[in-house]
Amino acid sequence: MTNKPRIEISPLAIAMVVILSLSACGGGGGGGFAGSPASVLPPSASAVVIASETASETASASASPNANATTAAPQSPTTPATTSPPLSWRGVSLAGAEFGESKLPGSYGADYIYPANESVGYYKAKGMNLVRVPFRWERLQPQLNQDFDAAELARLRSLVDAAAAQGVDVLLDPHNYARYRGEIVGSAAVPHTAFADFWRRLALQFKDNPHILFGLMNEPHSMATETWVAAANAGIAAIRGTGASNVITVPGNGWTGAHSWSQNFYGTPNAQAMLNVTDSGNKLLFEVHQYLDGDSSGQSATCVSPTIGVERLRDFTGWLKANGKRGLLGEFAGGDNDTCRQAVSATLQYMKDNGDQWAGWVWWAGGPWWPADYIYDIEPKAGSDRPQMQWLAPYLN
Repeated sequence: MTNKPRIEISPLAIAMVVILSLSACGGGGGGGFAGSPASVLPPSASAVVIASETASETASASASPNANATTAAPQSPTTPATTSPPLSWRGVSLAGAEFGESKLPGSYGADYIYPANESVGYYKAKGMNLVRVPFRWERLQPQLNQDFDAAELARLRSLVDAAAAQGVDVLLDPHNYARYRGEIVGSAAVPHTAFADFWRRLALQFKDNPHILFGLMNEPHSMATETWVAAANAGIAAIRGTGASNVITVPGNGWTGAHSWSQNFYGTPNAQAMLNVTDSGNKLLFEVHQYLDGDSSGQSATCVSPTIGVERLRDFTGWLKANGKRGLLGEFAGGDNDTCRQAVSATLQYMKDNGDQWAGWVWWAGGPWWPADYIYDIEPKAGSDRPQMQWLAPYLN
């Protein structure tokens, strides 16, 4: 997730225990998109018609009293309808491979997992066509500028291949907050060249698979926005240098919150700095995250109001429109209550109504290792759908 503390689950003797809190909310994107919306789609999605986590986030909310302020929006929310076509991507984050953050590399099957292929099948049957796969950079590449761990790469590839075989796209998500073993990307310990090396190697592994989207990073934060922009450009250039034409999603700084895209509590606003992100392939999406609780951290099952999602997306949507960009809501969710149901529905309808700006959305989260009481979990339990899955159904086809 974005903007909130991330939950780290470590199943001791099969018991799932929440060790960390989940990081929620974020924002991503890619600069330099030009042309028709369809030009940002991979071959697997080109047939789709497009109309027209942390205490730090809490700190950001207090540091920025206008966190919920909005600007004029392209359109207002409407009651759920099917007048506009579905967005190109509708999906879920399949959590598990990013768990065990305090144990690196950790023990596979005890500290972290990759969700089983059957999970992909469940979401595919529901109408989802994208799974976001969070994983840890340090596990895939134990040493900077060195080869990937063969066993970890095989685990990632197994899930990717299973999804692609079912016609489901995969958003690869190094869930590292622009850090490697705690050191910021762009620092002396983790220079931009190391980040570029990682993405060059990963792109070489998956560039020939049209079902793959490359998500540069989960929720950069607590760094200079310019430092992150330089890192993003290095990663994008490395990907394109392999000949890869896959879609790339790029988050902003400050946990990439949609609501804070134009704010400056984290430094230069994303709305200004992210215009300097460039892509020679012109297939970038700006990825933002947005939760609906009081501080946008994704820590509460309570949503502020039925319209809070729309209010928090308006400024970013306006920025996309003004600059000819497109966005992906890479994380969002709401607790199981009527206010959140209305807020989620209004948010999804708003994005449909503004399909020229929005390419899709990804719910946080699915995956089999969540505790039974995790507030945003949509993994089925005992063969039954979770309540929130029913909210999403009208927007899946």
